[in-house]
Amino acid sequence: MHPVFKEYIESLEPSFQRLLNMDPVTVATLPSEMPLSGIYLFSENGDHLYVGRTNTIRKRLQNHCRPSSGHNSATFAFRLTRVITGIIQATYVAEGSRSSLEKHPTFGPEFIRQKHRVREMQVRFVSEPDPMRQALLEMYVSVSLGTPHNDFDNH
Repeated sequence: MHPVFKEYIESLEPSFQRLLNMDPVTVATLPSEMPLSGIYLFSENGDHLYVGRTNTIRKRLQNHCRPSSGHNSATFAFRLTRVITGIIQATYVAEGSRSSLEKHPTFGPEFIRQKHRVREMQVRFVSEPDPMRQALLEMYVSVSLGTPHNDFDNH
């Protein structure tokens, strides 16, 4: 392994531990003092479900569950809705597209329910301003915890 990359990887564990040791909050109870950038982890009933990264943690967490958020901002709720409705396969034509699914008679209301569900989930976050470490930490946390709603797929 390249020594620089190895150094990056080995430096992630303390941040991972800080994340796990943070007392969880909900999006509704975010503290007034928060880091600006870093990674965040959504959990429910002790299960770690989704990890993300951002340069605006507070805003990003709120976007995940705001009632008016669409498929591009409430991505975790959208993923949950796909699983629950069984509409898993993405399409790249108008019918079945992400924006059309928001209007679907089954998918649309479930998407709203899932945004509310995400708002009630436990959330933890840790500061990480460096973009390279932030990306690696997101993957490190996802792999270490086996978050089922992260896929790192290209689109």
